[in-house]
Amino acid sequence: MATKLAELLDRWDANEGKPYKGSLIDWSAYGGDGSSTPADIGCMCAQGQVLHLIGGWEPQRLKDTAQVEADAATAKLLNISIAHAILLRNVNDKSDGAPSIVLTNPEKVLGSEASRLLDFWWHMDQMAPEQWAAARDAARAAAWDAARAAARDAAWDAARDAARDAAWDAAWDAARDAARDAAWDAAWDAAWDAAWDAARDAAANAASEIQGAKLLREHGEPFFFLPMFGFDSPEAIPARPSNYGQTA
Repeated sequence: MATKLAELLDRWDANEGKPYKGSLIDWSAYGGDGSSTPADIGCMCAQGQVLHLIGGWEPQRLKDTAQVEADAATAKLLNISIAHAILLRNVNDKSDGAPSIVLTNPEKVLGSEASRLLDFWWHMDQMAPEQWAAARDAARAAAWDAARAAARDAAWDAARDAARDAAWDAAWDAARDAARDAAWDAAWDAAWDAAWDAARDAAANAASEIQGAKLLREHGEPFFFLPMFGFDSPEAIPARPSNYGQTA
């Protein structure tokens, strides 16, 4: 019978099967025949354990699967956004990472605006190619026009500082990286060209603006990157589904 998510989280919190860091599976530590469950599940990272124990993936498949595919499969199994699944990986791979709180108490990682950020990440997964194209065009215009480029740089500095103050140390860049990587995958699928880097960075910077929204407002700083995705403020982002994060 497949392991339930609650059981897996209990294992992590009890330090039983502490997830491996750096890849889906440490094949040298696994030492099996490619199909059996190892005696010590700690040879798999957090995503690897989800895919194996909940999704039924065999160890050989973990070894052979590209990370981008694992991110998407983990998101589907846990009913979360791809960026959230990437955040699980990013936090797990840090030396002091505690992956369970990424799922059970994301605000401890992302800060007080965690719920709005999860809404934005879910929205990213639902964006149509034309929506990504619009975000790309807005970001590219901001990068190439000299006056707007100066405003963009100032907005990025403000978003970075606010996000860093809002979340635990290094969590702002873990969230930013998660948003960037998820946007890269979506943009690539939409129709990649060299300008997609602009959309990718815009998504990362919009995530930082959401994380630091309270401080940005206190300092009188406008949202610059979030409107590239059609939202004047975090409150305008549609709510993620009520069953978000709930597994069967």
